[in-house]
Amino acid sequence: MRLLGLCGSTRTGSWNRALLDAAAELAPAGVTIEPWDLRRLPMYDDDIRLAGFPAEVVAFREAVRAADGLVFATPEYNRSLPTILKNAIDWASRAPDQPFNGKKAAIMTASNGALGGALANHHLRQVLVYLNVFVLPGPEVMVGLSPTKFKDGRLADEPTREAVRRHMAALASFARA
Repeated sequence: MRLLGLCGSTRTGSWNRALLDAAAELAPAGVTIEPWDLRRLPMYDDDIRLAGFPAEVVAFREAVRAADGLVFATPEYNRSLPTILKNAIDWASRAPDQPFNGKKAAIMTASNGALGGALANHHLRQVLVYLNVFVLPGPEVMVGLSPTKFKDGRLADEPTREAVRRHMAALASFARA
C-alpha cells in the first residue's frame, strides 16, 4: 500500500515533518508513505488553470490519484490550515476529475500549544469532507506541547509514537476496506 504524505509546514526542523517521518517509520509492514514537497506548486491562480495545469500541478494531481490513501501532517496557523496546504488542495481539487474523490485519509497535527493543532485538524476535515475524502474518524493524533515530544528532529515521546503507530495501522485497515 502506497500512501501520499502531505506536510503543511516547510520550516526547517518542522515538528509536522518529523511527525510525517515518524508515520512512515511506524507504518505497518507493506505500507509506505511517500512525501510530496508542496513547495513545488505555484500559488493557485485560476487564469493559469484555465490556460492549462502547470506540469508540477499535473504531477501532484497524478500522485494524489495514484495513492492508496493520504496522510496529512500540519501545524495550525491562526486556527486553520497553512496556506501551502490549502494551495495544494485548491490546485488538485479543480475539475476535471478531481483526484481526492473517494480517497481515504488520516490527519495528524502538531503544535507548541496544549491543543496540538486541534482547530487545524477540524478545519482540514471540513475541507476534505467537501471533496468527498473519507477521513479516518479515529484514533486522532494531535501532538500538543511539541517541544517536549520531539528531540533532534525526531518524534521521541514513546506514548505519542504509539499513538502514531495505531493511527497508521487504522488508516491502512480503513484504506483496504
